[in-house]
Amino acid sequence: MDGDRSVHGILGPRALLCRRALTGEHGVCLPPLTDHHVHLHLIDEHRLAAGGIAAVLDLGGDPASLARRDRDGMPHAAYAGAFLTAPGGYPSGRSWAPPSIVREVGDPSLHPGVPSGAATAVDEQAGFSASVVKVALNAAAGPVFDAATLEAIVACAHERGLPVIAHVEGEGMLALALEARVDALAHAPFSEWADGSAIARAIALRQRWISTLSIHDGADRERARLNLEAFAHAGGRVLYGTDLGNGDRPVGVDVDELTALDTAGIRGPDLIATLTEPWPPSPATAGVATFVPGHPPATLDEVPAWLAGATVLPAEELVHEAE
Repeated sequence: MDGDRSVHGILGPRALLCRRALTGEHGVCLPPLTDHHVHLHLIDEHRLAAGGIAAVLDLGGDPASLARRDRDGMPHAAYAGAFLTAPGGYPSGRSWAPPSIVREVGDPSLHPGVPSGAATAVDEQAGFSASVVKVALNAAAGPVFDAATLEAIVACAHERGLPVIAHVEGEGMLALALEARVDALAHAPFSEWADGSAIARAIALRQRWISTLSIHDGADRERARLNLEAFAHAGGRVLYGTDLGNGDRPVGVDVDELTALDTAGIRGPDLIATLTEPWPPSPATAGVATFVPGHPPATLDEVPAWLAGATVLPAEELVHEAE
């Protein structure tokens, strides 16, 4: 139908005109939306589904607590477990980062059980069913890993089938992450410029960059936006993420983040793709879908604000309006 073709042009091939079976309310259904950077211990996660977010990637929490979650609950949560950081490194000592969510790694040992060893830290997170491993490379806030220790962490994680995500902040940290073959960045680079060679290297590694543009102000925000724009334009994979729990952010779809992505040239179907890619690989969020009531957006400019109306519903409640 013409309506479906129009919806696909603005929102991508998986958007469908639909109605709610119980109420008859018309709208658009999309695959479940994911926020790829949250901290569940700092928010009221029970508000996420009403705000349109069905799945999250927790990038720094207590691994034991995260492992006790109901795997069939809402939101669906993949997680990194604890931050792995150098002794005395970020985020050690922060009020929002209790000792339970930080592991200091000072030994590149690949042997399990070595105190503060790379393999020991990775094995702990894997033992608590982490889907990724997160490393802190924040030279602006304390010590960071030397190359040998970081490479050992990455090697251990990859041996266990776990991608590695890095918080990169400070001069030279992007290069350190690229050299170690880190799989994803927790934030689009905001404290240093990503030149053409760095972007080419990131793409060759099939690296993903999680956006988090709206947590920044001033020069950092503009630098992050331009870095992300160049990365996406060159073919890099971008994931929507808000760093939810960091500051006063909406618990649900964040229009400011979506608008920032749109301004970076990630628009329409590409914008929807940042929200709907189930990464890291994990069982898809089954049995639910995103529903946005009312008419679909008529232009690309309308998409970010339109998504503010999203909510999560049982998929069986949504009936596709066929031709």
